[in-house]
Amino acid sequence: MIEVSVSALAMDKTTGTPVVLLKEVKGERVLPIWIGPFEADAISRALMGEKFRRPLTHDLIVNIFRGLGVKVLKVEISELKEDTYYAKIYLEKENEFAVIDARPSDSIAIALRAKCPIYVAEEVMEASATEIKIDEEAKKKYLQDYLKRLNPEDFGKYEI
Repeated sequence: MIEVSVSALAMDKTTGTPVVLLKEVKGERVLPIWIGPFEADAISRALMGEKFRRPLTHDLIVNIFRGLGVKVLKVEISELKEDTYYAKIYLEKENEFAVIDARPSDSIAIALRAKCPIYVAEEVMEASATEIKIDEEAKKKYLQDYLKRLNPEDFGKYEI
């Protein structure tokens, strides 16, 4: 397993689809995963440390885990089958362990909130990773611009 961090969110110019970029902690490879706009919003809000008066979905999930005494140990992007990524969330409670199948985008959003590590299987990294340099200022600007472009009506009524 290769530990990664969320390096950036980007927009695929050809499809208009958000892409989360997972960069090796100890390396230069970057794994791009195309995700939906709601998941991109959840990830970007976690990266920016935004807090809401009421929990959003991924916050709620982490709150439920904490309330039940369950620790999120790690998230793993485990497989790539027919151009679809698969992920697992590893949980622990009182020395009992569970592995939950999940979409990578939801897993990443949960990992950021639970402050647990994210890993990618070596086979997945070998099959799909690329090497790109990501400018930190460009990353911040993208997140700000992305949030400005969002239409709050797409996400229901809530207060920031």
